[in-house]
Amino acid sequence: MTASDPGAGKRALVLFALALGGFAIGSTEFSAMSLLPFYARELGLSEPVAAHAISAYALGVVAGAPLLAFLGAGLPRRRLLVGLMIAIAAGNALTVWAPTYGWLLASRFVSGLPHGAYFGVAALMAASVMPDKRAQSVALVMLGLTLATIIGSPAANFIGLTVGWRWGFAIVVVLALLTALSVQLFAPLQRPENGRDPKSELSALGNTQVWLTLGAGAIGFGGMFAVYSFIAPLMTEGMGVSPDMVPAILVVFGIGMTVGNLGAGWLADRAMKRTAIGLLVWSAIVLAALPLMTGNLLLLGIGCFAIALGGGLGPVLQTRLMDVAGEAQTLAASLHHAAFNAANALGPFLAGAAISAGYGWTAPGWVGSLLAIGGLAILLVSFWLERRRATPDIPAELCPAE
Repeated sequence: MTASDPGAGKRALVLFALALGGFAIGSTEFSAMSLLPFYARELGLSEPVAAHAISAYALGVVAGAPLLAFLGAGLPRRRLLVGLMIAIAAGNALTVWAPTYGWLLASRFVSGLPHGAYFGVAALMAASVMPDKRAQSVALVMLGLTLATIIGSPAANFIGLTVGWRWGFAIVVVLALLTALSVQLFAPLQRPENGRDPKSELSALGNTQVWLTLGAGAIGFGGMFAVYSFIAPLMTEGMGVSPDMVPAILVVFGIGMTVGNLGAGWLADRAMKRTAIGLLVWSAIVLAALPLMTGNLLLLGIGCFAIALGGGLGPVLQTRLMDVAGEAQTLAASLHHAAFNAANALGPFLAGAAISAGYGWTAPGWVGSLLAIGGLAILLVSFWLERRRATPDIPAELCPAE
């Protein structure tokens, strides 16, 4: 048994430890949204101003993903993951003690810094312990993130109602430290391969395929976030539904993301490119159909589940980056989550602009559909360039095209 080929039991423990970290990160990311009214009220802020804490976290992800991946490229993966989770615990501890608005913004920015690097390195480790099922292993790591939308965020909202919003972030501190301990106990050390160092990671910045894959994610993912961000006002103001029903639909959305994540991982191990194309086509269709889903709550729930299935694009593009990144595995894998958070900013921004322009609460569906089509176009260009540049002396069965 080698460090990269553990037995089935050891492999399960490694994946559990990595997914626990995903749950901790997802909980802090989505809890900031569900706890927004509570910390806005305590700190004397309007909700739009307090929401800048959410943006500060996303900016931390975008800034931290390439920086920490670059600086940590020469470290053993287990050591890097443990350090990243301790940093996440520290950032959330600062949030727990935040006495002012400025402190809150700074602590959320610090909390976001390790996000992308953690998922990037965790995905590489997961793929190494399940080399024959790489996409599925990445999906299992991402399972923690999607479960946070079903369990972590609603639980944080309940905690905010009962014992205070700071306890919601305190629980994340505990989860992060438990992850650090679990990774230290169960994960293989995985020293860097020969020639892998911070300098070699910079090759990702000159790789066209890396940038096209990241662009497909940053644009294509924006469609799902465009709708997710405006589900609550769509229901309460557009459909006249009681606010009490909003959490139920959000849970349905989270279940859809979880199913899409696991299903896409399974499909991608069999047909990577067709899965990516199919998910973006699916997203374009179901997002455009959003206006048809607002007739009643049951139909909206079915529609939100269908839209959320498109979240399965995450592990697919993460695995695609492993294929095209060459020696820049850590940086490219980490940049995926920077692109994911760019989508989280772009989708809601464009959807909000469409609503403000008077196109109604269903406008995010059309905006999201166009974004999915844009992501598909970028991905098709990536595949076309790859096929065009393939050398003719490579046997067809060895080419990555499917």
